[in-house]
Amino acid sequence: MTRVAAVDLGTNTTRLLVADVDDGRVDEVSLRQRITRLGEGVHKRRRLLPLPIARVRNVLTDFRREAESLGAERVLAVATSAVRDAENGEAFLGEIEWSYGFTTRLLSGTEEAALTLQGVGDVADGTLVLDVGGGSTELITSERAVSLDIGSVRLTELFGEDVDAIAESVRPLLPDFAPSAAIGVSGTVTSLAALELGLEEYDRERVHGHVLSLGAVEEQLARLASMPLEDRTRLPALDPGRAPVIVAGATIVREVLRRYGLDSLRASERDLLHGVALAAAELPEPAQGDAPPGAYTC
Repeated sequence: MTRVAAVDLGTNTTRLLVADVDDGRVDEVSLRQRITRLGEGVHKRRRLLPLPIARVRNVLTDFRREAESLGAERVLAVATSAVRDAENGEAFLGEIEWSYGFTTRLLSGTEEAALTLQGVGDVADGTLVLDVGGGSTELITSERAVSLDIGSVRLTELFGEDVDAIAESVRPLLPDFAPSAAIGVSGTVTSLAALELGLEEYDRERVHGHVLSLGAVEEQLARLASMPLEDRTRLPALDPGRAPVIVAGATIVREVLRRYGLDSLRASERDLLHGVALAAAELPEPAQGDAPPGAYTC
């Protein structure tokens, strides 16, 4: 058994999973996330901006301490769409590696999809895994994976909360798939599930495995789009930091279900982060005398 820490430097959210990995099984020890909006402005400027970088670094300082205090032997931090698109993305990752002692990896869309599939676990043939991120959306089956440059942050920056404009931009990009079922991962899907369940506070155990119908997605989208942002931030079980981009994310989910003739999808709390934990366990064992995570200053 190996205790690892997986860090996801996402476009909208920075997340930490400390887990024990044993023979392909990932047992969670601690899971934390913060909305940091690393991808803010990236679509337009093609650069990571100073304020989002500062938000991420502040969170990583806490994450580093937690990984060290819980005894993580290996730490792998991965970056996705925002860092892929940014001219200064690789420099940012180099700074993160030097400052925090994390091993870092910039994932291609294909690599992100593959790790997500591993994280979800056993996926039956014909099942589509949908991962709506802040900057990109992955459509994954056991035989094929496609990464699209559509995400909740990116589309919100382009179209605001114009549901029709968002939908019109998404539809022509969706490739040919013929799934018989779907699993949805990431904060957009799990938030929609929590809202549909009417939870007073977010409950991962109740959200995981919840079947979210197309009708429920449409109902929640209509509700969210008609609600002032200030009211949306006060909804129970919805992270206030996700409120500004949830309309675009929900529109993507709706369009995917409509495009493939699916009447529902099942929410999963297991996702990319769990795949990263598996990859972290495969990292070389730190050499004797190497500085542990957290030994570097930031």
